[in-house]
Amino acid sequence: MATILNRTQTFATNGTVTAAGLHNLIDDTGIYAGLITTQTELTTVGTADQLLIAVGGVSDTGAPRRATVQNLFDDALSVGTYTGLNLSGALTYGTATGNRTVSTSATITTGTIPNLTAGTTTSTAATITSGTVTNLASTTGTIATLNSTTGTIATLNSTTGTIATLNSTTGTIATLNSTTGTIVTLNSTTGTIGTLNNTTGTIATLNSTTGTIGNFSTTLIGDFTITQGTGTIGTASITPAKLSQPMTLMSGQVASTPILFSGIPSWAKRVTVILYDVGTSGNVAHINVQIGDSGGLRTTNYVSTGITVDSGGNTAGVSATDGFIWANFDSTNRNSGTMQLTHAGLNVWVANHTGRQSVGNSVFGGGTITTALNGTLDRVQIAATGLNAGSVNVLYEG
Repeated sequence: MATILNRTQTFATNGTVTAAGLHNLIDDTGIYAGLITTQTELTTVGTADQLLIAVGGVSDTGAPRRATVQNLFDDALSVGTYTGLNLSGALTYGTATGNRTVSTSATITTGTIPNLTAGTTTSTAATITSGTVTNLASTTGTIATLNSTTGTIATLNSTTGTIATLNSTTGTIATLNSTTGTIVTLNSTTGTIGTLNNTTGTIATLNSTTGTIGNFSTTLIGDFTITQGTGTIGTASITPAKLSQPMTLMSGQVASTPILFSGIPSWAKRVTVILYDVGTSGNVAHINVQIGDSGGLRTTNYVSTGITVDSGGNTAGVSATDGFIWANFDSTNRNSGTMQLTHAGLNVWVANHTGRQSVGNSVFGGGTITTALNGTLDRVQIAATGLNAGSVNVLYEG
């Protein structure tokens, strides 16, 4: 067995043993490392296992005290400061009270932070007053209340989590991204949200008083209502083609007999027939306009009148039951003007027209159909004894 004690006092065989020598044998004896290294090794240490500790402040003549392993670490770690603690495994602890400093790259997955410290400002309800949060990401967690007074949040990402209330008073949120998460209430008083992107998430309430949202990208499903103030659409931001029921001018046709315009959509509520310098053949060549649905043109059940007035105040009129009539008593005339066909409901249409003839006559008139169309209007035909000059077009709108 290894030597574990260093005897500084020795005695010779058959020598004299004195009291002083015995005292020296005890007082001057030293302990070798073998006292520890030669013992049986413990591979696990229990919390109730005991150690001998020299208590600070006790003289060398005082006896060591015993302490359990649990009491040793529980007490020493709570009152001491350790500047270089390296842990290769996971550190798990229960409820933490007081101030805690988390170093760079630390990740908190499902915990709760009652007090968030940013820079030199400590908040009470997860409020950042003047600090900067470079990147705040919420994957599946919940941020109950996030307040930014004058600070800057460079990037705030919510993937599938929930941000109950996000308030920005005079601060700046550079980028706010929500993929499938929910932002219950987003308030910006005088702050700036540089870019607000919402893919499939939900923003229940978005309030901006005097703040600025630089770029708001989202797909609006259903109705979009501006309840207060004035909504302004920038120049050329929305073209007529982008409207669900746009005002549409069809392709004009050179005047000939007859001219049929078809494919008018079912939502059209007003159809305007446009005549430009249209000439006719024959001494009496009134222009006739008929309407129809998918079953064909309506050729009967019209009540229509057309009137011309010359420069001397002389009038001439004509009636028709086979269409809306535009009076034209002289084939030398060229006719320009519009006839408006307006839906009165239940597939009933009324007409009115005004125009001018090249000889100086004024043209006007109107009419209706006495029985409704079988379906929605989808076609208009313009005819006469012979259309031989000018052009005709149709404009429809919802």
